[in-house]
Amino acid sequence: MTARAAAPRKAPKAESHLAMVRRARRINRELAEIYPYAHPELDFRNPFELLVATVLSAQTTDLRVNQTTPALFAAYPTPEDMAAAVPEEMEEIIRPTGFFRAKTKSLLGLSAALRDEFGGEVPGRLEDLVKLPGVGRKTANVVLGNAFGVPGITVDTHFGRLVRRWKWTDEEDPVKVEAVVAGIFPKSEWTMLSHRVVFHGRRICHARKPACGACPIAPLCPSYGEGETDPEKARKLLKYEMGGYPGQRLSPPADYPGKPAPALGAG
Repeated sequence: MTARAAAPRKAPKAESHLAMVRRARRINRELAEIYPYAHPELDFRNPFELLVATVLSAQTTDLRVNQTTPALFAAYPTPEDMAAAVPEEMEEIIRPTGFFRAKTKSLLGLSAALRDEFGGEVPGRLEDLVKLPGVGRKTANVVLGNAFGVPGITVDTHFGRLVRRWKWTDEEDPVKVEAVVAGIFPKSEWTMLSHRVVFHGRRICHARKPACGACPIAPLCPSYGEGETDPEKARKLLKYEMGGYPGQRLSPPADYPGKPAPALGAG
């Protein structure tokens, strides 16, 4: 009697767009419960400080920016002050953030533009912000969402990585990613969604070794298994307050459950 050949395994059924949207919105709801304290991780007291800090955050950590800006704003508290800065003196202050010559050029340019074109005030419109030296859509959306309450999606490296892992989109271009995600969520969710996704990317879903075994939304993730799946090993990969370590802000919000970051040179 001839043995029957095993039936070929069926390929997994492709997810419909509607199913993906439902899954994406459930992920957002889950993240809201995991990170009810999600917030911008740059220290700032006004729109100008947030704008400057966001420009400085390129190619460095928010922690290093937060450790650098107290001295910067003590020296140049207003756009008028910063526009009149001696470039070499500003370079020395912001040197710890890297690319300090290019960043100094951007800060001098945007400060002069704020002084000359906007009466020393940061504008609250995307079309005005992106005209400032060193300011792109990502920076503009950070400022609009967190200093003016205007909803915006901030597509940084963490956000782009996670939305691709979650199969919300396969786009690589940040502007296209922003457009796709904007179509999935109501506008009222855009700013907080950005914070939640970035928080998750920094704390659990890391670029090189995501902590899959310690991830609360693992059942919703089509990329589960790309990282460490053993729960004990995965827990050791958790960062910031999830791992019991300080956060990135020297002055975090009152509801932040972790420790404040140390000042520059404080160990």
